[in-house]
Amino acid sequence: MIAYALLVVAVAAQRLVEALISRRNAAWSLQRGGVEFGRRHYPFLVVLHVGLLTGCLVEPLLAHRDFVPLIGWPMLGLLLAAQALRVWCISTLGPRWNFRVIVVPGLPRVRSGPYRYLSHPNYVAVVVEGLALPLIHSAWITATAFTVLNVAALSVRIRTEERALGLATATV
Repeated sequence: MIAYALLVVAVAAQRLVEALISRRNAAWSLQRGGVEFGRRHYPFLVVLHVGLLTGCLVEPLLAHRDFVPLIGWPMLGLLLAAQALRVWCISTLGPRWNFRVIVVPGLPRVRSGPYRYLSHPNYVAVVVEGLALPLIHSAWITATAFTVLNVAALSVRIRTEERALGLATATV
């Protein structure tokens, strides 16, 4: 459990670093006339992701969940793949990436990197992480709860992003 707890802490630390990058990138976008969309759903996303990390630590302890190698190791592999995809998304978007939906009118939609293949590859990483991270240590309640809530959140978020991107690129 100690190794798993360290892994969850490492993922949390990654999120904190991403929050710093996001803040810097949001300022970059706003300085260039960026417009934010979907402010009202953002706090729910923050609570959802904090809940994921908390559940990953609490459920295995309270429910006395064991590490099951047959599930845990493949889930670790999926988690690492999701993290690699997330880094690819962030590096591809550069200063346009952030946690919020901020678009700079007139900038074309990014169609390189993973965005060549998927419209929202970062959310693929989020979905995989939300399943894999808790299942590494058999936290299936956390995985299920996060996934159900995340589907609802992403349905709102993706519609918001598509609308924002459509408005921003329509000005080109």
